[in-house]
Amino acid sequence: MNKDILKAKLEKLANFKSAGIDPYPEKTNRSFTNNDALKKFSSIKKSIFLVGRIRSIREMGNVSFAHIQDETGKIQIFLSKENIGKEKYKFFIKNVDIGDFIEVKGNLFKTKSGEKTLKAENWKILSKALKPLPSEWYGFKDEDNKHRHRYLDILFNKEIKEIIKKKAVFWSAVREFHIKRGFLEVETPVLENTTGGADAKPFITHHNALDIDLYLRISAGELWQKRLMVAGFEKTFEIGRIFRNEGMSTEHLQDYTQCEAYSAYSNMEEMYKFLRDCYKFVAKKTFGTLKFNIRGFKVNLGKKWILIDYAAEIKKQTKIDIWRATDKEIAKRLNELKMEFDANNKERMIDSLWKYSRKKIAGPAILINHPKRISPLAKADKKNPDIVKRFQFIIAGSEIGQGYSELNDPIDQRERFEAQQKLRDQGDEEAQMLDLEFVEALEYGMPPTAGHGFSERLFSFLANKSIKECQTFPLTKQKGK
Repeated sequence: MNKDILKAKLEKLANFKSAGIDPYPEKTNRSFTNNDALKKFSSIKKSIFLVGRIRSIREMGNVSFAHIQDETGKIQIFLSKENIGKEKYKFFIKNVDIGDFIEVKGNLFKTKSGEKTLKAENWKILSKALKPLPSEWYGFKDEDNKHRHRYLDILFNKEIKEIIKKKAVFWSAVREFHIKRGFLEVETPVLENTTGGADAKPFITHHNALDIDLYLRISAGELWQKRLMVAGFEKTFEIGRIFRNEGMSTEHLQDYTQCEAYSAYSNMEEMYKFLRDCYKFVAKKTFGTLKFNIRGFKVNLGKKWILIDYAAEIKKQTKIDIWRATDKEIAKRLNELKMEFDANNKERMIDSLWKYSRKKIAGPAILINHPKRISPLAKADKKNPDIVKRFQFIIAGSEIGQGYSELNDPIDQRERFEAQQKLRDQGDEEAQMLDLEFVEALEYGMPPTAGHGFSERLFSFLANKSIKECQTFPLTKQKGK
C-alpha cells in the first residue's frame, strides 16, 4: 500500500479521536437491513437507522450521494449541509472514505430518477478502514495471494459469496435428511492414539499434558461410531472436519468436512439406496435441480444409477484381469497407461488401475465387488470371499462417497489390520494401523451394520468448482514462504 495513502488515513483516524469521536464504537442503532428497508419502502414512514460499508461517494458541493452495503445489499444515502449541519457534513467529506463502515439515520424517499434513498439526518462512524478497497476488483494473479486475501475475494465476487451460502444449505440438508430418518448426530474424537477408518497419511501432533504424540483423525469417527453400535446405539452420524496429510488437487485437500453415518441391522444394498436418496434430496435442496454439468460430463442424479463390477470394469478399460494378472503384468500395463504406482505394493497397483478406469464413467453409478485385499473394514461376500460388501458412488469420473456392510468379525478384522500393518511397516504410509482397542470392542459384539461416508467433494462437483475454491478460507502458504 502507498505510504501516502496510509498516512492520510491515519490522519483522518486522528481527526476522529481529536473530535472526541470513537472510530470503532461497540453499539449501533440499526433498525432494518438494507434489503428490508428497500422491500418495506412504502410502509416505512418514520426515521430509521441503516448501516453498512461505504461503496461509493459522489460529492456535489453542498450535497453528496453515497451507497452503503450490508450483507443483504446496497442502498443509496443522501447527505446535505441543510439536513445534517454544515460542520457534520464537512467532517464527513473530509474524513470518511470508501471502505469505512457507517450508521445513517434518516427518512426514505425517491430521487428524481426514482432510486430509493435514505435522506440522512445524522451519521456515525462504525469502523474506520486503514487500507483502501480496490476501485475495481479483478482478482489477484497469484492464486495463493488471492486466497490469502479471501475476504476481499468474497467482498467483490458475488459468485464466491453464493458458494459459501449454498454450502451452508448443503450441509443443513445433509443433517436434515439423516435426522428425519432417525439418525442421532454425535461427536467423536479428532485427536487419536491410533488413526483409522480410511487409507490416508495422517497429521501428527503432540499432547503436552500427556507427553504423547497423537494423530489428527482421517475419518469422521468411523471406528468410534462403530463402538457406539457396540454400545447399543443403532443409528448415528457425524458431520465434522478431517485431516489427511496428502497431496493437493482440484479434488483433494488436507483439511475438509465429511459426513459419516452408521446403521445397525442394515446392509450395503440398503445403505447405498439410502445414500442415493440423500444425494438427490441434498442436490435438490441446494441447487434446485438433479441435472448437472460437471467437468465435461452431463450428470442426471434423477436417472437410474447403474451397478458396475470393480474387476469387470478394469478389465474392460485396461485389458487386465486383476484376479489372474501377475504383479509384473500389472506394472507393465500401468506404465503403458502412464499411471503412477508402487511396484512393491499390489494393492496400490490395483487401485491405480481402477483410478485410470473410473475417469471415463459419467455416472451416477454404483461401484461394487471390490477386492477384499483393498478393503480392510468391509464384510466379505459369503458367495465369493475374495470380494467385499462395499460400494462407491461414481460421478463425473471420480469417487464421490462410499459405504460398506461393516466387518464385525473380530478375528477377521484383526487379521486384516495385521496385513495392513505389514504394508505400513514396509513403507506404505496410507495403510491402516493395527487398532487392538477397536478389535477388543468388536469382541464384545457389534450387530450387523452398514455405514457410509462422503465429503464436501460432492458439493464441489455439483457446483462444478475445484474443492479449494469451495472452501471459505483455503489453506495457503504464509506470505514470503
